[in-house]
Amino acid sequence: MAAFALSPAIHSPSSLRIFSNYSPSRNTLTVSFYSLPNPAVLFSSTSTKRRSPLNYRRLSLVVSALKKLSDTELVNVSSESDGIFPSDSGVYAVYDGSGDLQFVGITRNLAASILTHKNSVPELCCSVKKAPRKKSDLRLTPGRHVQLTVPLEDLIDRLVKENKVVAFIKGSRSAPLCGFSQRVVAILENQGIEYESVDVLDEEYNSGLRETLKKYSNWLTFPQIFVNGELVGGCDILTSMYEKGELAGLLK
Repeated sequence: MAAFALSPAIHSPSSLRIFSNYSPSRNTLTVSFYSLPNPAVLFSSTSTKRRSPLNYRRLSLVVSALKKLSDTELVNVSSESDGIFPSDSGVYAVYDGSGDLQFVGITRNLAASILTHKNSVPELCCSVKKAPRKKSDLRLTPGRHVQLTVPLEDLIDRLVKENKVVAFIKGSRSAPLCGFSQRVVAILENQGIEYESVDVLDEEYNSGLRETLKKYSNWLTFPQIFVNGELVGGCDILTSMYEKGELAGLLK
């Protein structure tokens, strides 16, 4: 199950309340937006309390996800819509009958997630938007039973040196299989840069990658992010650079 790492919850002064841990089913999660019955006037009060830059950067991850949905068309949800939604993964948003946003999240199975919304809160699930599919992850080999003519370490070396940004993650960029990998994908997507991703758990097409990469990078954990052929580090380092505003300059 993939999720935006946005804990603790961020409370907005607007008519939307943001929760980071709401999960109507095993297939849907992440960040949900629910309209309040009696929304207060925007910015009705002024606070001199200084907000943490971390909260602003976490909120920007949500904004990034919403931007990807802005150019996609609404698809109506009804009793006759069964079968029209694919069972693939990605970012999606749910709207009510007035066209107001009610939920945005990441799912591994869009059809199952929409069915859950439709059955549990039908009055709030009238139409759906789905973000375009993300770029595919790279496969380093044709298959585990194919004899390589080039050592796997050489393939890794060529990959990180021929691409500006490479992220070795657990799972795919569309459906990361650990919170650290999901966080890395969310940060890179937020930066709006082109990057390559490789699933280190894919034993069919990346067999032996985890152990070989550990030796190549002298880094024992995953994810691992390379920029301009050099190892930047893992999730903690990338997150720290992102929160300090240092990442944008590195990725230019």
